[in-house]
Amino acid sequence: MPVFAAAMDRIFATPSMGAAAVWISATTSQERPIRVIRRAPDRITEFGAARFVSDTMMVDVRLSDLSDPRSGDLIVIGTDSFIIQGEPIRDRERLIWTLDLGPS
Repeated sequence: MPVFAAAMDRIFATPSMGAAAVWISATTSQERPIRVIRRAPDRITEFGAARFVSDTMMVDVRLSDLSDPRSGDLIVIGTDSFIIQGEPIRDRERLIWTLDLGPS
């Protein structure tokens, strides 16, 4: 496992993959610099016979950077601000959080 964790650290540190961001707690206003990997997959929602495609914004964050993200916390990437919506999800190895973000 330490080899995999070291590989993840290198991926997040790579400028073409990871981006600098700031996490701000919704309850305490505490701030912390973090590294994120941005993803923006389309989400398909079905309603009866219709299908709607919507944009999403998701980021992956290392648990070593952010131990307890919560719904409502703020993530600032460059000049863009996002609110964590829904419950954060950890990967199988418990190294990475996946956060679903919405515009703030």
